[in-house]
Amino acid sequence: MSLPANPAAPNAAGLTQPRAIIGVSLKMYFGYERTLDWCRDVAEVASAHPAVRSGDIELFALPAHPVLPECARILSASGAAAGAQDIFWEDEGAFTGEVSGKMVAETGGRYAEVGHAERRRIFGEDDDVIGLKTAAAYRNGLTPVLCVGEPERGTAADAIKHCIRELDGVLNRAGSLGSTGRTIVAYEPQWAIGAAEPASPEFISEVITGLDAHLRSRPGQECSRVIYGGSAGPGLISQLGPAVAGLFLGRFAHNPSAVRDILDEAAARLGLLEPALLAPVGGRA
Repeated sequence: MSLPANPAAPNAAGLTQPRAIIGVSLKMYFGYERTLDWCRDVAEVASAHPAVRSGDIELFALPAHPVLPECARILSASGAAAGAQDIFWEDEGAFTGEVSGKMVAETGGRYAEVGHAERRRIFGEDDDVIGLKTAAAYRNGLTPVLCVGEPERGTAADAIKHCIRELDGVLNRAGSLGSTGRTIVAYEPQWAIGAAEPASPEFISEVITGLDAHLRSRPGQECSRVIYGGSAGPGLISQLGPAVAGLFLGRFAHNPSAVRDILDEAAARLGLLEPALLAPVGGRA
């Protein structure tokens, strides 16, 4: 299924928005040097990809904090960008071990992931805390990558209801503290994170269609989009409906050639690349 010719409206500054979004979280899988090697390889892929160079596809990666400045430098030269996997809700102060959105922005980060299921489960973060972090991202000029998702498999209607409740809780809290802005929402059903297979394309498309309509009906969120995470990888994006703006990748993006495959699939979906020119998934070195 192909996307509409121009699914995203210009932003408040009149700038054209990307037509697809591909993000990668490296979590804590790589060490320092391996992360840099991965960024160099992905930067090479991005530099050679016409849809990234043109801005039709927005590509970003979220490495561990110590590697962020160098990753941001490497990726920015290729048309891609970097961000943080987490931020604190204050910009400075006696908060041992935390990293502020202000510092992320100063070191070249452009995104901040908030609300991931692992942060909720391991560190007990709730919608209020995630709302505070989202506000910190807006305040420091970062695009929040807000993760939402239901804990157990159920119907699409149940998933939409759960995700809208999380979304509204976080954005209402963030909005109570200041102005908001563009948001990338990553729909990640918790039961699919780390699973061998993602949710079905029909289920993903139905949930994101409902979530996208609600998100973009909120004041100031007209240019926000919803992408899918949760065991996403090559071969998936071409099966998804037009409301799904892209993918949020994890371990399936550890091989840079998989990132290239997914970029090609996203470009073909947009009509920017002939599907017949695509190599088979996994068929590239």
